Amino acid sequence: MSAPEIDIITKEVLPDSELKDGQMKAVEFGEGKVLLSKIKGKVYATSAFCTHYGAPLEKGVLSHDGRVVCPWHGACFNVCTGDIEDAPGLDSLWNFSATVNNGQIVVSANQKEIKSKVGRIVPKSRTKGSGKKENETVVIVGGGSGGIHTVESLRMNDFQGDIVLISEENYAPIDRTKMSKGLVDNAEKLQWRKPEELKNDFGVDFHPGTSVTKVDFSSQTVETSSGQKHKYDHLVLAPGGKPKKIPIDGADLEGVVTLRHVEDTKKITSAINKDSDVVLIGTSFISMEAAGAILKKEPKSVTLIGMDEIPFEKILGKEIGKSVMENMKKQGIKFHMKAEIEKFAPSESNQNHVGSIHVKGQDPIPANFVVMGTGVQPATDFIKDQIKLEDDGGVKVDEYLRVKDQKNVYAIGDIAHYVQYPEKFQRRVEHWNVAGNHGREVAHNITHPDDQVAYTKVPIFWSSIGKGLRYLGTGAGFDDSYTDGNVDELKFATYQAKNGKITAVATMGRDPIVSKANELMRLDIMPSLDEIRNGKNILEIELINKGENKV
Repeated sequence: MSAPEIDIITKEVLPDSELKDGQMKAVEFGEGKVLLSKIKGKVYATSAFCTHYGAPLEKGVLSHDGRVVCPWHGACFNVCTGDIEDAPGLDSLWNFSATVNNGQIVVSANQKEIKSKVGRIVPKSRTKGSGKKENETVVIVGGGSGGIHTVESLRMNDFQGDIVLISEENYAPIDRTKMSKGLVDNAEKLQWRKPEELKNDFGVDFHPGTSVTKVDFSSQTVETSSGQKHKYDHLVLAPGGKPKKIPIDGADLEGVVTLRHVEDTKKITSAINKDSDVVLIGTSFISMEAAGAILKKEPKSVTLIGMDEIPFEKILGKEIGKSVMENMKKQGIKFHMKAEIEKFAPSESNQNHVGSIHVKGQDPIPANFVVMGTGVQPATDFIKDQIKLEDDGGVKVDEYLRVKDQKNVYAIGDIAHYVQYPEKFQRRVEHWNVAGNHGREVAHNITHPDDQVAYTKVPIFWSSIGKGLRYLGTGAGFDDSYTDGNVDELKFATYQAKNGKITAVATMGRDPIVSKANELMRLDIMPSLDEIRNGKNILEIELINKGENKV
């Protein structure tokens, strides 16, 4: 039989003169689009949409070295190869043939790949004798963002050894962010890779619904609740966090839940109806996002109870926090701020089920369903007797994310007190993107022992609150700030600085400013707050390293 025809299209797409060096353009191609980029005089062609949530990469930011940063959530790709470089996406871009002929850019591409929104899967092949560390085993504790990104990056870095992934959750690693933002309660719709893909495509020995009961660092073994013992050459601790319930009378009543696992989301979606009085405790990102998602279910009422005066005041400032709160009030969400909760009271009709919340100085607040968005704590009980933990239960690591005094042991994600650049102070961050990028860096360091790379990324956060928040921050705090735009209309860019140096950027409706700021910080060419206040537009700054001549 002859080989099936491959649906390849070759066509002229753009005059070469219309694509400047350092520029990118999306062009129509068959039934889809191709992203053209010119880096140091050479033209490259890739798929045009981010493999995370499908953002148009043309609207993102392109650096001199070929990095394109998604305008929405900070995923980064190399346009020269298509490879993914930064979380939160997993798949790389499709990479197509691009040449210049008689002054025209000519692209050859597979039409199926052009139409695909998913992107190229990372290399799957494992051939003994052809790659790195084929006789070694990496054991990963935790099936969250850190765990799945470690798996993906290990294989991208040609790790040919065995990977053991142990997860307490009963399903394959999921996109947890969709639970608070959209109340998605189906694990199959949330999972990044199916269990059979982890096994067959990535060669992962996956253990769902399994907890780690003991780690013996001297013998380099991990014991699990299933009675198995796994020997490791490299251990990645990525167990994430476990929700905290505030110690208040009535917190154990039925109808009081936390939001961390798919089972929690199912409790919310199955319980809420037109007669529901829903109360969310805490004004964290999780609570605020979940409140907006719950409101779409059209319950009787949605109320947020916060301990602070203004949501997000410490991180975003009072003006932005107040505008977000007022916007949510207009949607029908009630707020009780600076509240001191005394107890959760049972329902008159069912003494085992919550019925109201008593707040000091106020009438009882009706509440037949309560979501506690009161934070998480590092899930590190299984190692508390083996290594020294920080006061909050986290694990201190060095700039390479290695646990001190332990051979080939890394800690990442919610549990890691890591070195935050550029100020180089210890910091623990609970965010999906940070955990993912930690995993990618650890995988690199495992596969490149002679080329260890320090973790220097500044965290990018995103949230569905307001009109979609983008936030980039070093955590160093701020003593001055400047806002460009209209905060009341939730369309603005706010720059925060300490001693004149930008430490954070927050925007709504102003993409891709945060993505651009991220690259400016990476290249150490971010302007000062005074320069921005005096009219400097960061979107007009060329992304070239200090001292580097433009090619």
